[in-house]
Amino acid sequence: MTAKIFKSVFLTAIAVFIASFAVFFSFSYDYFNDRLEEEITREAEVLKKGYDEADDKKVYLDSLDMDGAFVTLVDRSGAVLFDTREIDLSTAANHLDREEIREALETGEGFSVRSSETELKRTVYCARLTLDGSILRVGTAPYSASSVLVKIITPSLILLAGAVLFAFFVAIQLSRSIVKPINEIDLDAPESMHTYTELEPIIKRLASQNYKIAKQMNELRLREVEFDSITMNMTEGMIIINSRTAILSCNKSARRILGIADEELSGGVLSINSSENFRIAIGAALSGKNGYDTLKRGDKFYTILVTPVFNGARVDGAVIVIIDETEKEGREELRREFTANVSHELKTPLTSISGFAELIENGIAEGEDAVRFAGNIRKEASRLITLVGDIIRLNQLDGREIPFDSDPISLKDAASDVISRLESIAERSNVTLIESCDDLFIRGNRQILEEMIYNLVDNAIKYNKVGGRVEISTKKTKSGVELSVSDTGIGIPSDKLDRVFERFYRVDKSHSKDIGGTGLGLSIVKHSVIYHKATVSIDSIEGEGTEVKIAFSDAE
Repeated sequence: MTAKIFKSVFLTAIAVFIASFAVFFSFSYDYFNDRLEEEITREAEVLKKGYDEADDKKVYLDSLDMDGAFVTLVDRSGAVLFDTREIDLSTAANHLDREEIREALETGEGFSVRSSETELKRTVYCARLTLDGSILRVGTAPYSASSVLVKIITPSLILLAGAVLFAFFVAIQLSRSIVKPINEIDLDAPESMHTYTELEPIIKRLASQNYKIAKQMNELRLREVEFDSITMNMTEGMIIINSRTAILSCNKSARRILGIADEELSGGVLSINSSENFRIAIGAALSGKNGYDTLKRGDKFYTILVTPVFNGARVDGAVIVIIDETEKEGREELRREFTANVSHELKTPLTSISGFAELIENGIAEGEDAVRFAGNIRKEASRLITLVGDIIRLNQLDGREIPFDSDPISLKDAASDVISRLESIAERSNVTLIESCDDLFIRGNRQILEEMIYNLVDNAIKYNKVGGRVEISTKKTKSGVELSVSDTGIGIPSDKLDRVFERFYRVDKSHSKDIGGTGLGLSIVKHSVIYHKATVSIDSIEGEGTEVKIAFSDAE
């Protein structure tokens, strides 16, 4: 037993020496490299200065004695003009691809270290751009780690002798102090050991501790399985960190949201997101307060909640929960945009009404002017009523406040009713209305359906040409019935087709101002289509016309 202990300690000492020698050699090797790089840099500066000040450059270069190092002169194209190693310049490789040459051409100073793959030797290069535009490069003689090792072998031998002597005395002392029965105790099953009576209390305590540890480990494994099953299937991202910001757990959603690779988990949570707000949130949690941050990745918006984890009064870590708020943010953006648009649309007629009323109130407008101003007030008020009505209608459709009707509706009758209501408006605009519908039926709400067709035909009249036409047609399809409203109007630019169903969006605002309207017609059409569980598509050629198709699947 003593011999085994002695051998173990001795081998440990040898291992410590090897590690110490490796560290010592590493520091010495780095120190040697640093000194060599400093010397070659200083030498390059001195040689550059001498070269720039020399009257005869060639004589100056020929007079150089580099004592193991070498000097190369390269022109701006990379061709070698001079080398102290007396190489054949005609066969010398072009140096323009050398790192130190490129850097010198760009910044005036270049530096690189290259290793030989076959001989395991390093060469240090330092280049400087001279006043005549050439590059003066100084290089060291190739050297290896073994050449550096020779210089430090003496202190290494002294260190070895001291380590062996120390290991010898330590091994003797340890071998004499260890008792054989203790070495023979089986820690996994200490109760099966027959040893001295004095050791029996220790043996019983070890057996009791083994039982408790096994039970606790089993409970921990069950909890770990439960925890992994819950967290890995969460839609929210969850990361658990310790007090040093190291990641203890990271579920699939967090990896997907943040784009975390497995190898990044070892770098700590701040290596994943190093933004200032995130650092502040983590710092707040680790100081015992709740942290908060937001994150935008692509078109997604996330809220990050950081909650501290306490162990008594001490903060042992934090739980980071990442919640997808994209839908909520989208609704907020639509609400803000809708509010701004409504405010703008309401402000214009109210301003006009207020102005005309003020003129009448002050007696400035009398007689025919007063009548005309009153007419303008009525017109603007009518516009306000229409706008408010459209907004109320849109909110009813959007909020599903209108129950779905399943009554059969004739598309031909609905189209005919719409044409009769808009016929006089079409005549004033010199636009021909054509109804060419088959007698097809769908299920839905007749009032909403007519309102949808009315808005489409009304838009087709407003944005048509003088002498143009608007046609309403239907046809039977494999999946149901299709209603089409086409015109020969001014058309819609292709880059704006995706936005025409947005609330208050107008393709040509100047033209829309002349013809009136609230800008909600096509938005009502879209929500009416959704109400009827249909789909809408639009095709348009600028300057030629537009066709809107609505496909109903709930047909008779």
